[in-house]
Amino acid sequence: MTPTTADATRATVQRFLALRLAGDTAGLTALFAADVDWLLAENPVVPWIRPRSTAAECAAQFTELTDHTVPEEAGASIDTVLVDGADAVLMGHLSGTVRATGKSFEGPFALRLTVEGGRITRHHLYENSLSIAQACTP
Repeated sequence: MTPTTADATRATVQRFLALRLAGDTAGLTALFAADVDWLLAENPVVPWIRPRSTAAECAAQFTELTDHTVPEEAGASIDTVLVDGADAVLMGHLSGTVRATGKSFEGPFALRLTVEGGRITRHHLYENSLSIAQACTP
């Protein structure tokens, strides 16, 4: 049976999740396309949220998140993965604690990824930005 575009997308999403879980920034950099359509609502009080567009910038977000939060108190669960051709949507719940304030955040998230040629070209994350901003504010 010939793999479909959806099969390739699903495989890339699984690789993305494995690399993210492993904290493999080099692997993530290789997985992102050279130019990425990155969307994460800007929030000036959250140090790891900023505009990004290159593979290295996108992969660095994960390191920056770890630098600013307490890894032992971070959590994410994925309830649903929907794949339609080159697009995937992951939905779940995330939580964490900001290192500088000791405050926690939590809430639902949705992540839209687009995969072209085995590389992630779109990364749009929708999350509870209010909870995260409150946790970052002393």
